[in-house]
Amino acid sequence: MTTGPWDDWNHILKIDPDKELPEGVTYGDLCATGTDAIEVGGTMGITEEKMEAVVDACAEHDVPLYQEPSSPDVVIDNRALEGYLIPTVFNAGSPFWITGAHKDWVRTDDDMDWDRTWTEAYVVMNPEADVAEYTEADCDLEPADVAAYAEVAERMFGQEIVYLEYSGTLGDEDVVEAASEAIDETTLFYGGGIHDYDSAASMAQYADVIVVGDLAHDEGVEAVRETVEAARDA
Repeated sequence: MTTGPWDDWNHILKIDPDKELPEGVTYGDLCATGTDAIEVGGTMGITEEKMEAVVDACAEHDVPLYQEPSSPDVVIDNRALEGYLIPTVFNAGSPFWITGAHKDWVRTDDDMDWDRTWTEAYVVMNPEADVAEYTEADCDLEPADVAAYAEVAERMFGQEIVYLEYSGTLGDEDVVEAASEAIDETTLFYGGGIHDYDSAASMAQYADVIVVGDLAHDEGVEAVRETVEAARDA
């Protein structure tokens, strides 16, 4: 399996273009938290214009930028981006979110930048989250089920990233541990419910990379910086 830039990461800050930042906080402030990379993406209310605005605001700062598009029609061509991280939702209820949207993108883009495009094998775990409803995900999974999805992603589909997405709630440590133990070379991302040092540390003990999103919009810079420290300490 090839290596990716995320092999050296501990922390990703995910910025939702449809959400405001706390008063007095700038994108530059967030870029200076020590995060290893910034991922620009969200589920609802996303447009090309909103994507461009966030990428442009972060571009002048020395942090790798990636777009995580929720659908093909919001993909932007911006040279400030290091690349694209494309979700493929393994437990989606519709094949559209496994390969269908991806087929549509490739069919309509005559100049796919494959050298800067990677997939993330998502397993969505919070049934209350927008992404679960959006993809009709089956979230009623035991640790063994999630471990099996992770192993399938690595062994059968050659995925370089498995992403456990709890979006909005802190995950079950047993589930994250099971996924971690099921894979060898694939990198395990974890996202959802991280709100301070301790919650970040609880997930970072098993995940290779923790993804922090809502915290930046709800609390701001110092809260994000705490999670960066926890990820590095794990």
